[in-house]
Amino acid sequence: MGGLTALAVVVVAYTVVSSKLDRWWISGPMVFVASGTILGPAVLNVLPLAVTDEVVLTVTELTLALLLFSDASTVRLREVEGDAGLPSRLLFVGLPLTIVAGALVAHLVFPEIPWAAAALIATILAPTDTALGLAVVTNRLVPTRIRRALNVESGLNDGIATPFVTLFIAVLAAEEGAGDRAWGLEALKEIGLALVAALVVGYLGGKLLAFAKDRAWTSPVSEQIAILALALLAYEGSVAIGGNGFVAAFAGGMLFGAVTKRGFAEPGRFTETLGLAATFLVWAVFGALFLGELFTHGLSARPVVYAILSVTVIRMVPVALSLIGTRLRPVTVGFMGWFGPRGLASVVFTLLAWQELEHAAGGGLLLQTAAWTILLSVLLHGLSASPFATRYGAYAATLANAPEQAPSSRPRIRLRDLGGRHHPEDRPDREPA
Repeated sequence: MGGLTALAVVVVAYTVVSSKLDRWWISGPMVFVASGTILGPAVLNVLPLAVTDEVVLTVTELTLALLLFSDASTVRLREVEGDAGLPSRLLFVGLPLTIVAGALVAHLVFPEIPWAAAALIATILAPTDTALGLAVVTNRLVPTRIRRALNVESGLNDGIATPFVTLFIAVLAAEEGAGDRAWGLEALKEIGLALVAALVVGYLGGKLLAFAKDRAWTSPVSEQIAILALALLAYEGSVAIGGNGFVAAFAGGMLFGAVTKRGFAEPGRFTETLGLAATFLVWAVFGALFLGELFTHGLSARPVVYAILSVTVIRMVPVALSLIGTRLRPVTVGFMGWFGPRGLASVVFTLLAWQELEHAAGGGLLLQTAAWTILLSVLLHGLSASPFATRYGAYAATLANAPEQAPSSRPRIRLRDLGGRHHPEDRPDREPA
């Protein structure tokens, strides 16, 4: 049986028992990471994948682009405002502090690598992914305000981190003599061209689609395809003119959502679902390539040490600092700090960095560190999400008139796994106006 055929069998098997597995705290990422590891070069060697494979890189990049556009187009900006600013604190205070803390720790753990490599490792591992701890944002025992803050953070922080990943890759490539010495101008140029592509595709495309819908020129199916095409066009159009495709996808999604007033949430689910299906392959790639590298090159202690610190203090301390003044209970602050799982964006960013910096100083350490961190996150956050959410929800229920229980509109739960049991009122078509 070929590797892709075997992977397709795994997909079918998982889809028919996903909810059952969810009750056993087994998530989709766990299933496909394990499958990729078994089918990949380290074990059966039947999955035809390589780090340098252009098809692998293209699929992973397009997957992230689809999810960036989808997330940005459906997260309501008004959710980031008000409400004591919990999401904005996590995004604009917690995220930068996490990158700074991660870079400092990386420099201490890996003193031989340059500062740009330390900053790159920190930035790659800063974005969070609710797929690895979906129960935290779907369990209605958890206060709505806390669920919404974590959900919005996860939906936007990968897009915010993307320009910094681009910048640090450019810096490191220049230091190694493999890139343009004018790395600052080159990075700014990529971001600027990406914003141009986002404006054309996201704003004008959204205007055009809304115009056509108002005149009944579209159908539900054509709207689904149009949104998918716009997401792909934002990414590919930006790359074609020399811009950063991920920045374009994220900014294009933000503009599309704003200009259409989030009126295409229902047809947008098609793009979201396609992105989810593609994540299965990305997680299999992670298992086959990244974990294969770990298991075939022996155990190195320092990447494991950094990985442990990354999923704990490097995330939790910045979150605690960002929440000073909110009057949230220490248990709540700890809960929010713990559930910052590293997922799809970190996998794609690591693959991009490896492609660019395979022979640069710190390139091998970067791959090992990212792989260990993501693996620990897949296991620890996946296994702890459901029981921790239930126990924390029971605790929060005793907090009468506490900031945690302040009134808040329900979050739109983004589709990130098949096993999550969504309540109907948490679907986008039931959101309050």
